[in-house]
Amino acid sequence: MTTPLHRLDPAGGCPHAANARMLAEGPVAAVVLPGGVEGAAVLGHDTLREFLAHPDVAKDARHFTALAEGRVPEGWPLAAFAAVRGMTTADGADHRRLRSLVSRAFTARRVEELRPRVRELTDSLLDGLERAAEGEEHVVDLRRHFALPLPMGVIGELFGVGADHRDLLHDLSSQVVATDITPERSIAANRELIETLTAFAAAKAADPGDDLTSALLAAHDEDGDRLSHAELIGTLVLMVIAGHETTLNLIVNAVRALCAHRDQLDLVRAGGADWGDVMEETLRWDAPVSYFPFRYPVRDLTVGGTLIPAGTPVLAGYSAAGRDRAAHGRDADRFDVGRPRRPDAVRTLSLGHGAHYCLGAPLARIEVTTALSGLFARFPDLDLAVPEDRLTRSASFVGNGVRALPVRLRG
Repeated sequence: MTTPLHRLDPAGGCPHAANARMLAEGPVAAVVLPGGVEGAAVLGHDTLREFLAHPDVAKDARHFTALAEGRVPEGWPLAAFAAVRGMTTADGADHRRLRSLVSRAFTARRVEELRPRVRELTDSLLDGLERAAEGEEHVVDLRRHFALPLPMGVIGELFGVGADHRDLLHDLSSQVVATDITPERSIAANRELIETLTAFAAAKAADPGDDLTSALLAAHDEDGDRLSHAELIGTLVLMVIAGHETTLNLIVNAVRALCAHRDQLDLVRAGGADWGDVMEETLRWDAPVSYFPFRYPVRDLTVGGTLIPAGTPVLAGYSAAGRDRAAHGRDADRFDVGRPRRPDAVRTLSLGHGAHYCLGAPLARIEVTTALSGLFARFPDLDLAVPEDRLTRSASFVGNGVRALPVRLRG
């Protein structure tokens, strides 16, 4: 690659200023990942859409040249994104087999049947917000008491994970996606997450129930197509992390956006847009994932006018693509829930595109729209309790969120 190298900050931070600088140079950027590993990020919307569905782009880490040559340091914080076995690291027939097996358990009917339970959990958590609010100003951390326990509770019930394990799984998954973690802690967190899920799967095998883990185990035990042990655990890792971290960030980012743009909240209340529009615009304007690892060209590939050598680890720059003016217009930096759809009907790529489009997207839509509608119906004057620039960002350039969201429930 001949473009200037951009060193991604392992501590994360707000991605939009850096995205704008890189996009000004072109839709593809050469980047330096933690440990000095060189890679690329595809940032432009149309270029990313093409790249995500390109037949010469793979997900299997056997195509990762630096990894194959031993140039990736031990304890690399992004190792899980390459090493985990499952849908996110499989290609072709292998990917179709794994996705088919998971889809049998993750059916549209089963997801839709969760809608009443999502509403029930939302109402219960809203009651909890009232109780957790401190002092006369009614201030509470919305992330901790609402945005986190809702998707974690849903994914926990879906997979049969008891409430006593959910905090541990969230803590471990947060460390697995962190990019500023030490090598020693990265190794320990990955090991503990695998051990925890292995023990959980063994308990489910001994005492199955009406949950997705039991269904995956049944698929694993059938003759013919089957999940190996590594694929089973890798699938659980994927579902636990993606099943709550992304939705958590999406709820938090939507609340932040609406608090900063009261006219857009008023538009929804007046019926000029709906909560689905809020979710779609948040996905575009402040994507819950900034840079998702990894894809690898299987041959030297020219993308957006830039040559990416075969075997390069490539990040999908979702947050950059969402504000790409070439795709979304001169006002791409503006949060607008009434924004008209592009002619190709693709407003955002933040849930993926092509064969690896997010399997959990329908569940995320139920959770986010239910959460937002319930939250602002119960607390119509809800607002941030601290200025936006005082919020502490997540310690990762993968996830795009904040560590806490103090809000004032009433004016």
